[in-house]
Amino acid sequence: MAAIGRVELVVPATAIDLNGHVNNVQYVQWMQDAAMAHSAELGWPQERYAAIGRTWIIRSHAIEYQHSAYLGETIAILTWVAGFRKFRSLRKYKFIRPNDEVVLATAETLFIFCDLPTGKPVTIPIEVRAAYTVIDPVDEP
Repeated sequence: MAAIGRVELVVPATAIDLNGHVNNVQYVQWMQDAAMAHSAELGWPQERYAAIGRTWIIRSHAIEYQHSAYLGETIAILTWVAGFRKFRSLRKYKFIRPNDEVVLATAETLFIFCDLPTGKPVTIPIEVRAAYTVIDPVDEP
């Protein structure tokens, strides 16, 4: 099980905007997809959270775009957990074009762990924390 998740995709036509490159909002969808895939890889798919009556709700996103991506290019999305607090978790992302290792964007999402029926924040259980390796900033990709 990987402490740092990796998803690769080929940019589809539906991701391209009027400027001829990947639309900025597409990155948010890919962030969510990568986070869910990484969580599932570590044994916590959405169904398992639902079974214990819990879910993650997004508090905020931050994205810094560095280079554009274009139709047909392969993009690698790296994602990892950067920290836990009582009911918060910070997840980071790096978007890379593998053929030349250019960093396209860096991003982060602040997640709040919540009770599914009420939507209220609850303490992250030990068994959830134990599934994720927190990556120290000096060890980030």
